[in-house]
Amino acid sequence: MKALVYHGPGEKSWEDVPDPQLQTPTDAIVQVETTTICGTDLHILKGDVPTVEQGRILGHEGVGTITELGSAVQGLEVGDRVIISCISPCGACAYCHQSLPSHCLAAEGAEGVGWILGHLIDGTQAESVRIPFADSSLHKLPDGIGDEAAIMLSDILPTGFEIGVRNGGVKPGDVVAVVGAGPVGLSAIMTSSLYGASRVIGIDLDDNRLEFARKFGATDTVNSGDDDWFKQVIAMTDGLGVDVAIEAVGIPKTFDMCAELIRPGGAVANAGVHGTSVELKLQDLWIKDVKITTGLVSATTTPMLLKLVAQGKLEPALFVTHRFKLDEMMDAYDTFGRAAETKAMKVAISR
Repeated sequence: MKALVYHGPGEKSWEDVPDPQLQTPTDAIVQVETTTICGTDLHILKGDVPTVEQGRILGHEGVGTITELGSAVQGLEVGDRVIISCISPCGACAYCHQSLPSHCLAAEGAEGVGWILGHLIDGTQAESVRIPFADSSLHKLPDGIGDEAAIMLSDILPTGFEIGVRNGGVKPGDVVAVVGAGPVGLSAIMTSSLYGASRVIGIDLDDNRLEFARKFGATDTVNSGDDDWFKQVIAMTDGLGVDVAIEAVGIPKTFDMCAELIRPGGAVANAGVHGTSVELKLQDLWIKDVKITTGLVSATTTPMLLKLVAQGKLEPALFVTHRFKLDEMMDAYDTFGRAAETKAMKVAISR
């Protein structure tokens, strides 16, 4: 089969690789119908994730059809159309029982990390993929939900919701600022309404992304390149600061922005993937009674979000701006990697 293979920082290729094989009784083989590219894949290619070995097939998001099942898989059948979760939980270890499968102790390759696809084992940017712990790593798709909506439930929608909205403790009436209107930030904007936020402020340097933010439910937008961006946001909060600030970029500057915007008693929810150290200014924050949260998505909310998509309450297909065939994978990476120029948000790469 063909797959996108990582060959070290800055090096990748679409090449022939062996077909995946069942390795344990809990495995499934899934023919990939649609996959996509995540910002984390770009971090890997920059060398920010040294645990990814050369020769690894990248990708941790996918929608496909089951073609083979291990003898111990009970809730799935060959021919089922499924969402592939970015987290591969065993469902039985201590962390899985605590609803924290992002730190699954049984994950292949390294104890305590539930994200293994495209990281510690071969991933979804391929014609087929082996999925361990199939019963807890795959979600059957109901009729009527297209691939472009379903693929967003692999990772970004649960990430924005769980690590941004839920960890941030958004509650009815809150004013929420989302710093970074990329896919994860837009996911947080889209799902903030589920917990009753009264005002959602999208903040970004890119006017195109701010347009997306309004489409996804932001009540207000602010361009952080403006000299008075901080005053604009504070003016929307009666001068108090926001209740929840969600960091969705992963650089020191955007974390500092969130820390500046938060009111006493509020929360900073860090959803961005950081590749360099961030200064935590406790000398300023301790007196404000703020909460700071971090996290790797556990994707435990995927079934709930899937119900909302099925009912038309959420429209994640709006994320897709560019479409490619699997054999155009290198073009898809080029487009996604130059998102500021191409105005790419999420790419759909289909069979």
